[in-house]
Amino acid sequence: MSTARNNQKGILFILMGMAFFSIQDALIKFIYEDAALYELYFGRTVVAFCLLVGYLKFSNQKIILKTHYPFLTIFRVICFFFGFSFFYISLTYMSLAMANALFFSSPFFVSMLATIFLKEKVGIRRWSAIFIGFLGVYIVLNPDFNNFNYMKLAPVACALCYAISMTITKITSEKDNVYTQMIHLYFGATIISILFFIFTGQGQLNNFTDPTFQFIFREWFTNPSYAWPFIVAMGCIGAVAFFFVFSAYTVASPSVISLYEYSLIIWSILTGYILFNDVPTIRTFFGVSIIIGAGIYIYFREKVKDQMIVTDTPNR
Repeated sequence: MSTARNNQKGILFILMGMAFFSIQDALIKFIYEDAALYELYFGRTVVAFCLLVGYLKFSNQKIILKTHYPFLTIFRVICFFFGFSFFYISLTYMSLAMANALFFSSPFFVSMLATIFLKEKVGIRRWSAIFIGFLGVYIVLNPDFNNFNYMKLAPVACALCYAISMTITKITSEKDNVYTQMIHLYFGATIISILFFIFTGQGQLNNFTDPTFQFIFREWFTNPSYAWPFIVAMGCIGAVAFFFVFSAYTVASPSVISLYEYSLIIWSILTGYILFNDVPTIRTFFGVSIIIGAGIYIYFREKVKDQMIVTDTPNR
């Protein structure tokens, strides 16, 4: 099959993957008043973990649990777990489009972290793109500093935690394969969720009236007949989304595919409008455009940097 045909197939897969991720996010809005945050996290993680193990068994692939980076792996799991806790929390009071737009500030954090931990050189052009990208974040947030709700920063906190996790992944991927790292994420998330059940699962800390904080500290299994079909569906949909994403990067060039991950914002706008009648403001659209533009620019500067490394040409 030609490269062009493979890339077309990969683009279709990545678009499908992002669409399923937007649906998974939307389901949280249906159940956050009937389930606890870490009950949801536990359920979807166990489902995804079982599907992953089943896939590895079915495809006769060896399940490797040992990691060459135990401390980095633990830290990565913690960052990933609490990062997406922030994201799920944000969906209780924020539109899908806004939450995902703010999440895509993660490439800016990745570039910043790479200069510190991976010793990568970032020139003035990429620093300028990072600054402009955060300007887009500012526009989307539209903060009123006299009465600013800092909970709006939850998706940005998720982006930072995700960037830390991905920076660590770049190190651990040298010796740990992708399935081993996914198993660590799912297993670690399950253990942390169980710990939260021990300390909060009976609702012993739920003295709040705010729906968001009730979501965090609510007693588990208060309405399982309603919530758990959604939770299981989240696990299955998330697994399907990962399958499409993995397939996209398998059949097509990553340099082509990665740009289409920004379609998640478009899918989130469509899903939010269809399911919740959410219509982003002109200001939000403007800020989103800046975030996407800055992210794409950083991506292309990374490609230029890689080419310059090969030819020993200085990069700026």
